[in-house]
Amino acid sequence: MLTKRHFIISAVAMFSAPISGMVQASPTSNRSMWSEWDAQVTPSNYDPATSNPWGIYSRFLPQRVEANPGLRAGDIHVDAVARYLYHIQSDGTAMRYGVAIARGNLYTPGTYDIRRKAKWPTWTPTTDMIARDPEIYAALAGGMNGGPKNPLGSRALYLFTGNRDTYLRIHGSPYPESIGGRASSGCVRMVMAHIIDLYEHVTIGSTAFLYPPTDGITAQS
Repeated sequence: MLTKRHFIISAVAMFSAPISGMVQASPTSNRSMWSEWDAQVTPSNYDPATSNPWGIYSRFLPQRVEANPGLRAGDIHVDAVARYLYHIQSDGTAMRYGVAIARGNLYTPGTYDIRRKAKWPTWTPTTDMIARDPEIYAALAGGMNGGPKNPLGSRALYLFTGNRDTYLRIHGSPYPESIGGRASSGCVRMVMAHIIDLYEHVTIGSTAFLYPPTDGITAQS
């Protein structure tokens, strides 16, 4: 009798193993296209506070708000309850953005180091993602090139614990309609135009705090 476990293992083996004798090319991102892609995902006459061709709730548009006292400038705080990301500024304010978080129990609260940044990053599903949803991810086991349809979108901030890559990211998404919800496989999603702005102001070595879905808010609205 074929069990669900047998199907998952078989599917992963079927789609993720390279054909004998063939070299599987690593995904790439065409640097010459980055400016064009930026223009594709940024509305004309873009005003972060008002531009909303995606139809998201207006509260998820970027806003400058007052930060709670004692927070270190440059750090990021993700309020999983309200679906906000706060980037703390040196003047006691924070830039607030709407986000989507992971579905179900895939969201992983914690304190992370931002050890890498990337423009128009490539993406490869993790082995856990492939095992969990082989019908979605197994055929993509070799990775995807950077570009507007890539799941990591326009920019990505890579979250580490010490020297260990957690495979959690704060990233742009080709699915802006998911902002405000629970949709990803673990990462924090942003509108691509919004993270293009945030990216330029985030310093490697900053800390990202991902709060539990039932825990506190880091800045006042």
